[in-house]
Amino acid sequence: MRLILLGPPGAGKGTQATSIVKEYGITHISTGDIFRHNIKNETELGKKVKAYLDNGQLVPDELTIDLVWDRLSKDDCKNGFLLDGFPRTINQAEALQKGLEERGLKLDRVVNIDVDKNILVKRLSGRRVCKDCGETYHIDNKPTAKEGICDNCSGEVIQRADDNEKTVLDRIEVYEKQTFPLIDFYTNLNLILTVDGTLPIEDVFSQIKESLSTNV
Repeated sequence: MRLILLGPPGAGKGTQATSIVKEYGITHISTGDIFRHNIKNETELGKKVKAYLDNGQLVPDELTIDLVWDRLSKDDCKNGFLLDGFPRTINQAEALQKGLEERGLKLDRVVNIDVDKNILVKRLSGRRVCKDCGETYHIDNKPTAKEGICDNCSGEVIQRADDNEKTVLDRIEVYEKQTFPLIDFYTNLNLILTVDGTLPIEDVFSQIKESLSTNV
């Protein structure tokens, strides 16, 4: 099964991605992971990525696409994959479609986790993280037993700089501008599968499983 996972920051993509790859025995591919792997291993593509990042620049589509295809060519992707964080733009989506067609492959579904903007802001701005062990909390849904102290390691629990309300709204706005057009793109290809991301985690995954079983 070949899938793409779409959804704004705070939609719960990471949680659902874990369940999807386990259920279907496919490989989870994140562009962030690809960048880190290639930079760490000092590959030729990784050196190019590092040069852009070190200069505070976005990695160009062409380089990102090359990195993704390099990853998709590995043996662990032969039985399927879940792309998370790619494509982000129409240009990337068109390049992916062209590459799949050239290889005689096709996407099965594009899973879009839909969550209202107000709920996303509340989710993300209420998120807290332990500075020491990385355990995550939420002031409403998963508060610490003792305010500001991690239940797991007694470290200091803080709000990340990018989780303040203004930054969260900026991140959502960037997503909407770049990625919302992808929903139309994949709708026109009859591939989009939208699920309600406001439901409990287990119910969101049940929606995904049911839709995949009836549509693939």
